Amino acid sequence: MEKIGFYAGSFDPFTKGHLHVVKISAQLFDKVIIGIGINPTKERRFDTNVMLEAIQRVLKREGLSNVEVISYDNLSVDTALKYNASFLIRGIRNGMDYDFEETLATFNKELSNLDTIYVRAGEIGPINSTMIMDLLQNNADLTRFLPEEIIEVIKK
Repeated sequence: MEKIGFYAGSFDPFTKGHLHVVKISAQLFDKVIIGIGINPTKERRFDTNVMLEAIQRVLKREGLSNVEVISYDNLSVDTALKYNASFLIRGIRNGMDYDFEETLATFNKELSNLDTIYVRAGEIGPINSTMIMDLLQNNADLTRFLPEEIIEVIKK
C-alpha cells in the first residue's frame, strides 16, 4: 500500500522552513501532498494559484517528483482522506507550536482516524510569515528564508 503524507497549511508564503519539512517528508513517504488551505475568514497575502504554481516550480527544481501541490477549501482531514493519506504532516518550529499541534492532532485523529507526524522545520524554521512580511516591506534580503521562485512572485 502506498504511504501518502498530507501537509496542510496556508503557505502564505511558502518558506524554506516549509521546504525543509517537505524534503524530509518526501524521504519518509511514497507521496506527499502539499495542501494549500483556503480559509474564507482569513485574507491571503498572496494569490493561492500564484503561490501553488511557484511551489510547483520549487519542487521541480529540487527534484521532488513524489510531491504534489493542491488547494482546497474544506477541512484538511476531509481532503487528506479524499487523497488516501496515511498520515497528516505538520512542521514544528518550537514548543508553543508543539502544544498547539498536539491539540490539533487530537482533534484530527477524532475526526478522521489519521495520525499526525511532526517534522522539525529546520534551522530557519522559526521564521514566520509576519517576519517575512516585515523583511519584504523593508526591502531586506529574503534569500536565506524563501526559495527564489517564491521571492519572484511576492516581489510583484
